[in-house]
Amino acid sequence: MLSEKLHTALNEQMNFEFYSAHAYMAMAAFCTDQDYDGFANFFLVQAEEERFHAMKFYNFLSDMGYRATIHGFDSPENHFNSILHAFKTALSHEKEVTRRIYNLSDIALDEREHATMAFLKWFIDEQVEEESTFDTLIRKIERIENDSNAIFMLDAELATRTFTPGAEA
Repeated sequence: MLSEKLHTALNEQMNFEFYSAHAYMAMAAFCTDQDYDGFANFFLVQAEEERFHAMKFYNFLSDMGYRATIHGFDSPENHFNSILHAFKTALSHEKEVTRRIYNLSDIALDEREHATMAFLKWFIDEQVEEESTFDTLIRKIERIENDSNAIFMLDAELATRTFTPGAEA
């Protein structure tokens, strides 16, 4: 049984995951506007992944016998100075997601709510991957700086990214 505190926190995280999808859509729109279709694809796939994460919370709440409550949120950042700025913003956002997942885990641990602890384990592992992905791309973008050929090659590489939920999802 979930406490009111844990139920509320899980619901807030579900909504934050939906917000994350919007944030990545805004980054995709910036990239599209700059004619970086591969970078835009990367962020569009990221948005799809965030909606998937939100639905994991939605389904978990439902499976536990609780109602998910959907609410609105502020507009995400829509103005970026560069591709690098968009990716640094994304990494900062992922660090906030990690902080929030850790907080949820702490609540579940304090309340000895084992089903929630098991559920959140997947997200903890996912956040290691998310932060690593953005950190690696930031380092690549910084390394290639204004080399238009290298930017073109990275853009082409990111154009091939797709979202496929894993079997463990």
